[in-house]
Amino acid sequence: MSKFPEILTDEKIKDSNKDFRSALFSLDKNIIDKDNFVHLARIYSTTKQLDIRNKVLRLLYDFDFPQLKDFFDSAYKKERYLDMKIYALRGLSQFISEKDIEKLLHKFNLTLLKRQETTPYNYQEYELLKGQNSLTYLVEKYNYNCFKETLNQVNKQYNGMPDAFKGHFTIDEKGQVVSLRSPEESSKMIKDFFKA
Repeated sequence: MSKFPEILTDEKIKDSNKDFRSALFSLDKNIIDKDNFVHLARIYSTTKQLDIRNKVLRLLYDFDFPQLKDFFDSAYKKERYLDMKIYALRGLSQFISEKDIEKLLHKFNLTLLKRQETTPYNYQEYELLKGQNSLTYLVEKYNYNCFKETLNQVNKQYNGMPDAFKGHFTIDEKGQVVSLRSPEESSKMIKDFFKA
């Protein structure tokens, strides 16, 4: 088994360092354990880089080391993007009751409803929320009504958008973007919509 990359344990390294980023973004989940996950938690809490925080959440959200409960709880409160809130909630769901999840999602759903007014064509966020590693995963794993309701709300808002904003990409179970159209085709559809 490969070793946890030393560069990720260095607290002085800048998160813009090419080798640091390469080590983080190519990190194999299978080498994360109860001793080295703390380095990822520290990286998450010290960086302002959105892509790094996103990656760390996705690396850790399936682990249930007891110390991660507080990590996911504070990540859920900290994040402003709804998809990243759901990644934090995916981790947190291993530690809290359905009733507690329901409370969190009540507020989440109110924010989600506002999204259709403030950013009516926010198809990227909807695709991330509908992703196989996101709400879809949580519905399949826990079968909680609160997860189903939130996913239904996402789908309703997504379906309410004009067709020009639908079906450009999807997210697989590993959290990777899968393009359904070429960038040129997507760009043309959206441009044509705004021209019309």
